[in-house]
Amino acid sequence: MILAVVGGKGGVGKSTVAYNLGAHLDAVVVDADLAMADLPGARGPDLHDVLAGRAAPVEAVREGGPVAMLPCGRSLVGARACEPTTLVDAVETVRDAYGRVVVDCPAGMSGDVGLGLLVADACVLVTAPTPAALGDAVRARALARELDTGLVAVALNRGTEAAPTETIANRLGAPVTVVPEDPAVANAQAAGVPVATTAPESPAVGAFDDLADAVERAAPSVRR
Repeated sequence: MILAVVGGKGGVGKSTVAYNLGAHLDAVVVDADLAMADLPGARGPDLHDVLAGRAAPVEAVREGGPVAMLPCGRSLVGARACEPTTLVDAVETVRDAYGRVVVDCPAGMSGDVGLGLLVADACVLVTAPTPAALGDAVRARALARELDTGLVAVALNRGTEAAPTETIANRLGAPVTVVPEDPAVANAQAAGVPVATTAPESPAVGAFDDLADAVERAAPSVRR
């Protein structure tokens, strides 16, 4: 299964959700933001090298950390050397080798976002409880629908119990899980580990469990 994690607006915590979902689903997380990578990196070949034909996809997967990762380079030179259209083949190769892949798509509505959705069987949409973020989420939802990528859940990041989850669910067409504001999440991300590793009692851990369960329940019926 390939799961895309998308969020129309930058800064909503999309990469944090993707990384923690990868931990909960025991999946390889692919940092597909070719220009602004935001997930833990490592020495050795990365996605820039894979998309430039300098490395094989499986060769670039890093298994030594708490979450298996295919990291992305952080240089503009590396980004310019990529052939983005080969992302689909690269992700499918990783899926064939490992079974499960979570693709952390870039923010915004660029063509790279479409490639991540195109290769995915399903997607999780990350947003925040602000009008601007929700407006961008609607546009990201429309793109997923256009590419026939089923939306299985919405992660309302930094939300509260008072958030209008039913209204958001109706607007976006998928159940909403609130990921509460918690310093433990930011601390874990800064340390390059899932929040369940450093703060297993954090309420955010329960939210990521709920998102992973939604993905698992949808897995038999999502597009293959």
